Amino acid sequence: MRPTMPPPSRTLLAIAARERLQAATRRHFFRDCGVGVGKMALASLLLGGQPAPASDATRGELANPLAPKPPHYAPKARHVIYLFMAGAPSQLDLFDPKPTLSTYDGQPVPADVVKDQRYAFIRRDASLLAPRFRFSRHGQSGAELSEVLPHLAKVVDELAIVRSMHTDQFNHAPAQIFLNTGSPLPGRPSMGSWVTYGIGSEADNLPGFVVLSSGSGISGGAANWSSGFLPTAFEGVVFRSEGDPILNVSSPPGYDDELQRDSLDLVRSLNERHLGRVGDPEIAARIASYEMAYRMQSSAPELMDLAGESRETLELYGATPGRVSFANNCLLARRMVERGVRFVQLYHEGWDHHSDVEGGLRNQCGQTDRAAAALVMDLKRRGLLDDTLVVWGGEFGRTPMVESNATLGRKLGRDHHPQAFTMWLAGGGIKAGQTLGATDDLGFHVAERPVHVHDLQATILHLLGLDHERLTFRSQGRDFRLTDVHGRIVQELLA
Repeated sequence: MRPTMPPPSRTLLAIAARERLQAATRRHFFRDCGVGVGKMALASLLLGGQPAPASDATRGELANPLAPKPPHYAPKARHVIYLFMAGAPSQLDLFDPKPTLSTYDGQPVPADVVKDQRYAFIRRDASLLAPRFRFSRHGQSGAELSEVLPHLAKVVDELAIVRSMHTDQFNHAPAQIFLNTGSPLPGRPSMGSWVTYGIGSEADNLPGFVVLSSGSGISGGAANWSSGFLPTAFEGVVFRSEGDPILNVSSPPGYDDELQRDSLDLVRSLNERHLGRVGDPEIAARIASYEMAYRMQSSAPELMDLAGESRETLELYGATPGRVSFANNCLLARRMVERGVRFVQLYHEGWDHHSDVEGGLRNQCGQTDRAAAALVMDLKRRGLLDDTLVVWGGEFGRTPMVESNATLGRKLGRDHHPQAFTMWLAGGGIKAGQTLGATDDLGFHVAERPVHVHDLQATILHLLGLDHERLTFRSQGRDFRLTDVHGRIVQELLA
């Protein structure tokens, strides 16, 4: 019998493999990889050694990604101002009065109402909490509003109040991202990005999609205005409320307009040459961003300077030039749509009232009610409301039950509630003077005409002349859309 040889060690195998690679020549390489390399070589020869050039049509389309584009059908709105109340306002204390909550204040919620429900902080059997404020009817529509919304009451007949909103998410970041992008996970394009991708912008010297912020920060962060897998030209541009509107928009000392123009022309010619060779939309986005930044050096400071507004207008909004405030941002939003900006989104954080919901709402409504109503009023008197859609709301609602936690120092608050919340819309083809939908006696579940987040998204796109099922972008092998595979237009909201 032949003696059995022990198997070679891993070290010996590695040494042998390395020696074979060192001994290999280019002839061996082409012999072993001939099929794949041959195809690449043939393609290179057929193209004259150059990448496939972009067609004239492609170059023209990519030259200005934000150029106005025809919608799918005649739009009713040309601009959107979205007032995003981050943190989730309590609909039960602002828009949706429930006498039954007052009757059963302090009593446990019925077990059959809360079965299988998930909450961020409270127990499912927490006691009910009565509305914190008085409600009364206003305007010819007779809409019911809380006493902490006295300014909104003056324009209530311009509003469509939707009491039957609902969402799939019960924590702030995923709920905010879901409402803005149609997905709770970061990485999808935001609504403003989809809109500018679909119909471009009418602004020559400003971005098509602008973001303004007041408050202490947004849970979902930049994912709320990201362009996702769309070209970056469609991403929301964050404007600062003080100092330079955008960091580094001002030229450094000694760098005059002529020198900057010469530098940009050189960079542009190099980028255009590369764009003509490869047709990459990100190159077009880079060209457009450089040119936009150059134009904004004069347009942005002029836009942000509120000193030219009349004293009456500043008082109407409660705006103060040079301050960071929701009021200033509302006035800036009006100035932006006047200059053709397609989508303006204002984020005002501070509505997350897990404790002292009464005090928290008084504070936030004190900061926002006057300016939000002024925006509607000012747009109307300037003839802009007919084609500007104004949207107000948060990412979800608040519970009919009270949140109290001595360990966390919380009492008389409300937890997150995705099952039912309220939003309002005005202008831009909206049928005004109505309250749509209803919740049950406790304000827990939607009882009439439910409106899902995807339905709201589909309706906003529809008002802008965009079919939410046709507005798609191919990524990772399939077509994506804002509403995913869901969403129905809320016909009752259309004028």
